[in-house]
Amino acid sequence: MASTVKKSLAKSKKKEDTMSSDDFYKEAQRQHLRELLDSQQNEVNVEGEQQPAEPKQEVVAPPEPVQQQTPVSAPPIPVQTEATQPAPVQPPPVIQQPVIATPVQPPTPPALSYQPQETVEQEEDDDDFDFVSDYDESVETGVSNLLPENTAKSSLSVGFVGIGGGGGKMAKAFLDIGFNKTLVVNTTPKDQPDGLDAKHFLLLPGADGVGKDVELGKQVLKDNGAFVEDRLRTRFGQVDWLFVLAGGGGGTGSASHALDGCFTRYLKSVQASGRVIYVITSPTAQELLNPTIKANYESTKADVKDSPHIIIDNERQLQLLRGRIGMLGMYPTANKSFAKLVGQVLKLSSEHSPVQTFDSKDLERCLSTDGRIFLGTSVIKDPKDSNLGAQIYQNCLQKSPCPLPRGNIQTGVLLLVVTSEMASDPQISRHMEAAISYVGGRANALFSGVYVKEKIPGLVAITVLGGL
Repeated sequence: MASTVKKSLAKSKKKEDTMSSDDFYKEAQRQHLRELLDSQQNEVNVEGEQQPAEPKQEVVAPPEPVQQQTPVSAPPIPVQTEATQPAPVQPPPVIQQPVIATPVQPPTPPALSYQPQETVEQEEDDDDFDFVSDYDESVETGVSNLLPENTAKSSLSVGFVGIGGGGGKMAKAFLDIGFNKTLVVNTTPKDQPDGLDAKHFLLLPGADGVGKDVELGKQVLKDNGAFVEDRLRTRFGQVDWLFVLAGGGGGTGSASHALDGCFTRYLKSVQASGRVIYVITSPTAQELLNPTIKANYESTKADVKDSPHIIIDNERQLQLLRGRIGMLGMYPTANKSFAKLVGQVLKLSSEHSPVQTFDSKDLERCLSTDGRIFLGTSVIKDPKDSNLGAQIYQNCLQKSPCPLPRGNIQTGVLLLVVTSEMASDPQISRHMEAAISYVGGRANALFSGVYVKEKIPGLVAITVLGGL
């Protein structure tokens, strides 16, 4: 009996030892899980510390899933007999908890207050050429006051300014043949040419005419010099040569040289390559009987004698037209004929010739020579005349509206316009060469041109002599 009790006590003690071993394994399993979670948390923290440039973000680990632990109740102690051996107790399997790694989101960079480097470099490249737009883009200036461009053909860029009553009527003749860069300046509206558009007319304040008083006319023109210069700039824009037209017996026209400084400044301001050419009309023989008119004319000649200028002899013009034109149309016809003569010289110098060309540089040389300029023209009906060479030159002198040339001639020009038949005739060609030699023998410098046109009334000759 005693041995049986001892055996029961030994078995009970063995069971207690077995139960204690089970608790140990469970506690070890929980400790192992805590160490795994702590090591993962430390790795996350270390990775966060290795990025000092990024703002720290709290990494919130997801809550550890709570495993429902079923309370382990102590199994009842079976009553064993001596023949029954207890089954070995196996420790519960260790369940590896899945480690859920939370991805660390990169911090959002702050908004940049500057442009990327490539954009800045591109803008700098664009700035290197921003000056181009300053030259290239047109500037809006409102309504333009510029006069239309000349429609008459010319090798030179020219403008015409008529001063006073007589000068204004001559200027109107140039306007009528296509020289739109024309301006009429006067001290009274009473002498304004008929049919002249207001944009071509400039009325100077300060006097309603000057009553043939040259001194008063000069004072009025000088007082309004800036006004005239501004009008030239706003109406003409840029021209290279300025033809100033005036009557030599009146008051305003005879004072035209008082604006010489104004004209010269205007040409310099537009960087013109030419000069001012004065065109002055002389009174008729009857008009010169009046001492005031004669004095005014002599004063005008003295003012322009050192400048390139053309003098038109009204007495010679009237003699050429008298008997063919009535008094009402005499001066308009004379002005129109002279305008066409000058216009033809400008036109021919712009055209090509298969024989011989008179170009723009030749014309500039003639016009820029100081002193008086002579112009004459003639039409030879029978070009087969044996005395054709001398006839061409003499007719140009005698049928000119200008006074005959006297003294030394600096530049001489002879322009011939012929048909193809005339140019092909050896005899006529020889006579034309003789005519050219007549001009060349009387001038220090000779320029000539031979042009072929079919619709002409005969052999047309134009002579220009400069530096008289």
